[in-house]
Amino acid sequence: MSDTYKDWLEAELQENLDEDIEIELEDAVLSAEIRRIYRSHHPDQMDRKTYFHELLRLQSELIRLQDWVSHHKEKVVVIFEGRDSAGKGGAIKRITQRLNPRVARVVALPAPSDREKTQWYFQRYVPHLPAGGEIVLFDRSWYNRAGVERVMGFASEDEVEQFFQDVPEFERMLVRSGIRLVKYWFSITDEEQQMRFQIRIHDPLKQWKLSPMDLQSRIRWEAYTKAKEDMFERTNIPEAPWYIVPGNDKKRARLNCMDHLLGMIPYADVQHEQISLPERVFNPDYERDVLPRELFVPQKY
Repeated sequence: MSDTYKDWLEAELQENLDEDIEIELEDAVLSAEIRRIYRSHHPDQMDRKTYFHELLRLQSELIRLQDWVSHHKEKVVVIFEGRDSAGKGGAIKRITQRLNPRVARVVALPAPSDREKTQWYFQRYVPHLPAGGEIVLFDRSWYNRAGVERVMGFASEDEVEQFFQDVPEFERMLVRSGIRLVKYWFSITDEEQQMRFQIRIHDPLKQWKLSPMDLQSRIRWEAYTKAKEDMFERTNIPEAPWYIVPGNDKKRARLNCMDHLLGMIPYADVQHEQISLPERVFNPDYERDVLPRELFVPQKY
């Protein structure tokens, strides 16, 4: 690591962490009792400075990856699946936090419409696949059919079986077309999921995350486990294997996922033209108009 890079990283750690800390508040705004219980179950939590140091280092590498993908017109798809509350959203948020949204975008599709239910199953996902120079992160994906749709009875067993027959070849087609496909499953224990659901129930900033499907996932824990095992057995293909991210420790799960993703793609530095700030054109005859006060947002803070 160069001295210049070290100096930049240290400056980021000391002066420019406002955005990171704001995001991390989602783990901090808990009642004292819930926080005490949570910490008692996670005695070896990574200290904040170490976590931020590694987070910024990995995010700087993700920017290098983004530049490489954009320059070489690569196509990358990353699938995030796993138990409800396992940490998929938090990992996606940290991966994309400093990336260009024109290059890296997140796809989180709602429940299918009546029209979409009559389409070829993969049809609603195909328009969201990347073009050259793009990274697409699926916050849940076509694997809904192997999980929630199967367990909740939204898909028949014949439809599930057809999915299992189709998805390996569908993913091989994606890979043959030049897409780099990476699939992650975030895994947590039964006890950890129960604790996170309790936190969401008591935290007004997180209650929106609890859906009827989330509550059903508690009732049907064993059914989801069986569905996951079947999914791994039938869709873990050499061209697109599954990678399991242990998620009981949120911070380590995020860092491990980011580090693994970087290791999956052979990116390298891209040469950029030197950037210099041009001189502003000054017109001595120009006079700036005074805008009406009502156009301005009130300065309350």
